[in-house]
Amino acid sequence: MVRDDYNSEDVYSKPVRAGKRTYFFDVKSTKGNNDFFLTITESKRRNNPDGSFTYDKHKIFLYKEDFEKFREGLDEVITYIKDNCFGGTIPQREPDERSVEFEDL
Repeated sequence: MVRDDYNSEDVYSKPVRAGKRTYFFDVKSTKGNNDFFLTITESKRRNNPDGSFTYDKHKIFLYKEDFEKFREGLDEVITYIKDNCFGGTIPQREPDERSVEFEDL
């Protein structure tokens, strides 16, 4: 989803569904729209005892001067896990039929 209206703070968003979690990669503009940054949000649905539900959200703000170091660190850790923890591949998660669809978010 790309927005043509850069007067708003939200510029672009990419949701990624992963089991019971959804990750949102959001490009946002600063006030004045002269700079951009990335937020990464993990959202997980929690069922309450009364049958209602809430979402736990955790957010990371990533600024352009940190993009390269962040990517290098993430790549290094993923390579380590693949090579040392799972014999070269990361196991894929089986679909969870109890998972919430995007429309429910």
